[in-house]
Amino acid sequence: MNLTLGFSPCPNDTFIFDALVNHKIDTEGLHFNTQLEDVQTLNEWALQGKLDFSKISYGVLPLVLNEYIVLNSGGALGKGVGPLLITKYEVISTNIAEQTIAIPGENTTAHLLFSLAYPNAKKKVFKVFHEIEDAVLHEEVNAGVIIHENRFTYHLKGLHKIVDLGEYWEQQLKVPIPLGGIIAKRGFDKKIIQQVDVLIRKSVEYAYQHHHEQLADYVKQHAQEMSEAVMRQHINLYVNNYSITLEDGGKKAVLKLLEVYQQQHPEILVEKNNIFNSLT
Repeated sequence: MNLTLGFSPCPNDTFIFDALVNHKIDTEGLHFNTQLEDVQTLNEWALQGKLDFSKISYGVLPLVLNEYIVLNSGGALGKGVGPLLITKYEVISTNIAEQTIAIPGENTTAHLLFSLAYPNAKKKVFKVFHEIEDAVLHEEVNAGVIIHENRFTYHLKGLHKIVDLGEYWEQQLKVPIPLGGIIAKRGFDKKIIQQVDVLIRKSVEYAYQHHHEQLADYVKQHAQEMSEAVMRQHINLYVNNYSITLEDGGKKAVLKLLEVYQQQHPEILVEKNNIFNSLT
């Protein structure tokens, strides 16, 4: 059976899916046609219902729950992993709400976390995540929200952190930060969804067992502009026990994110029942 699967070329995703898509584990008759794209593209595709299985920002989840269900494995949650708000200058001169801020996509978790911390900020510019540092450096915007590997390297360009939006989330809500999750089309037979969910878990476990010391070539070839040290930092930060299975703590965090989204968008009815795949 052929299935479409989308995820990003970032090291955490390629680390997670390497064994699955390259048949390093038994995929039990399933074959995956992969699409590697930035997360905002994957979010847009999820809104269109384009792929069978996909990585998304949890920020777009409330808008796709009619068509998709959340898998237990393959996602990114945790502590100390949130986006950063950065600027060119050590001290930003006026209130953040009055500044022009670059955001990595309208339907991203980064946007939701920024809006939680700065609900009155309205001057937002939505960009692909890797364009934001340059926009700040060239003063196209006053500040920007950065994610992924940029959080490890922004200071090398002389940029300065204003606030860690992940820390703000954790302080306010006392749950891990739900950054990205894996979703499955609800139209599939439940046995297929469960099978894929288990295979993703096995793929993560394989990666931990076989690539703890030496990264897979698949990870390296999709992160050519990064040093291996940065790749490893990226993986260590975003791949953890929640990537193997959400369990109750991860599910609680996702439900909390849906509550926050509902508060920010009272005009949208957000489904909070039957959103997780059951493995029983």
